Amino acid sequence: MNRVKATVTYDGTNFAGYQFQPGLRTVQAEIDKALVKIHKKDQSIHSVASGRTDAGVHATGQVIHFDTPFSLTPDRWCMALNVLLPKDIRIVDAEYVDEHFHARYSATGKTYVYKWSYSEIQSPFERNYMVHLGNLRPDLEQMKEAIQYILGTHDFTSFCSSKTATSNRVRTVRELTLEKQGDALVMTIEGDGFLYNMVRTIAGMLLAVGRGWHRPEEVREILAARDRKKASKTAPAHGLYLQSVTYKC
Repeated sequence: MNRVKATVTYDGTNFAGYQFQPGLRTVQAEIDKALVKIHKKDQSIHSVASGRTDAGVHATGQVIHFDTPFSLTPDRWCMALNVLLPKDIRIVDAEYVDEHFHARYSATGKTYVYKWSYSEIQSPFERNYMVHLGNLRPDLEQMKEAIQYILGTHDFTSFCSSKTATSNRVRTVRELTLEKQGDALVMTIEGDGFLYNMVRTIAGMLLAVGRGWHRPEEVREILAARDRKKASKTAPAHGLYLQSVTYKC
């Protein structure tokens, strides 16, 4: 068997999330359906992803792997899968990797991007891809001041969903930036891993600071509290993108 690593991009608007869910349209279900067709209806063929994304969340650099007895060239894998996949999913890269590679467990970090729109009137063409800020403009300096308390290694219990399954909620945020890009405000965050809804909760917290609902230094207190009720609301899903996944060389 050969192991193939592939990079996937998808528009999450019309999906119930990445992970397979019976009776619902998911990214994984569409990819696995295409793989089964290529493998002549072999139901044992399935993909493994670096992690799940929620309904409405997009990806420009999701990573998957799958095992196959076939030996297509990498470009042929992209072509064969893209012919069968719906237009809101595309395989943008493929390569053969060692059998010990695992899309999830071999990952050393992930980068997410969150986007807000400054547009006075939200364009119907961006409504599924950026969160409209409305007339209340956030104070970017206050938001940037709050970032210093999020960077580093912390217990992020206050910044993840109460439905988070893992008991170990210590994670390291290695980079966190905010910048204006045209009519968009873009948050980029990179770390060794993220808990369920952690990135969206951080985005919601920074926006709350920017709007004056919390002081920047309160972020430190909220982290220390290890209580999800202390932090602000989780930001909407459609502003979030899984940009990339990193692995050991």
